[in-house]
Amino acid sequence: MDQSEPLTVGQLAAQMGVTVRTLQYYDREGLLKPSARSPGGRRLYTGKDVVRLHQIQSLKYLGFSLQQIREHLFSLDTPQQVAQALAHQREIVGRQIAELQQALNAITALEKEVVQMQAVDFKKYAEIVTLLQQKNEGYWIVKFFDDSLMEHIKDRFRDQPEQGLAIFDTWKALCDEIIALQEAGGALDEGALADIGGRWWSMVTEFTGGDLSLLPQLTAFADSKSRWGDEFRQRQERVTPVLEQALDAYFQRAGIRLPEQKEN
Repeated sequence: MDQSEPLTVGQLAAQMGVTVRTLQYYDREGLLKPSARSPGGRRLYTGKDVVRLHQIQSLKYLGFSLQQIREHLFSLDTPQQVAQALAHQREIVGRQIAELQQALNAITALEKEVVQMQAVDFKKYAEIVTLLQQKNEGYWIVKFFDDSLMEHIKDRFRDQPEQGLAIFDTWKALCDEIIALQEAGGALDEGALADIGGRWWSMVTEFTGGDLSLLPQLTAFADSKSRWGDEFRQRQERVTPVLEQALDAYFQRAGIRLPEQKEN
C-alpha cells in the first residue's frame, strides 16, 4: 500500500502492531483521533497520525502513563514542531538509557558483592542495594561489617544518610592527602603528623558517635582489607604506616589513652 494513502483503523493496527481496540481507546481518550474521512464517512489515519502513534508508542514503552503521554505530545503541523517533538523524545530516551545504565551497573555491582560474600545474606544485600541507589561508593564496605556495626550505622545515620556519605568522602580525602605527602617525599614532623591523626580521629569519633566500644569492630574491618577491592585496598595499605604514626602523635599531644592502652 502507498504509505501516503490514508489507512483504516484495521490497516493501521496491522502496520503498527497494535490492536484495533487500542486505537479505538486512543481515539476516545483524545490521544489519536483519525485526521481524515473516506467519502463514505469512515475514519482514516494519515501519515501525520502514523507519526503521532509512533510518538505515543515510544512514550508508552518508556513507562509513561496515558496522562503523562498526553502532556508530552507536541503539535505536528510544521517541520519545527516535528523536530521539537523528536528532540523531546530523544531527550527522554537519553534519560531512560542513563537510568537503565545505572540500574545495570547496580546489578553488576551487587552480583560481584554476592559472589565475594560467599554466603546468602539478604539483609546485607538489601543494605548494599540501598547504598547503590544512593550512589554511595562505599556500598562494598557493608559485607565486612558485623551485625552490631550495621545496626549502629543504621541508627546513627538513619535520618541523615548524607552524614555517612560525608564521612566516607573524608576517609578518601585523608587517604589521598597522605598519599600525596608520601609522593612529595620527605619526613613529616610531629606537628603535621598530629594534625593528620587528629582529623582521622575526628572522623572515627564522628562515625562511632563517641562509642569506643565499636573500636574492635572497626579494627576487624581494617584488618579485612586483604579482601577489599583493589583500589581501596591499595589506598589503605599505602596510608597505614603513616596513619599509625599520625595517630600516635595525636594521642600523645592530646593526652588520649584508648581503653586497650590503659594500665591494669
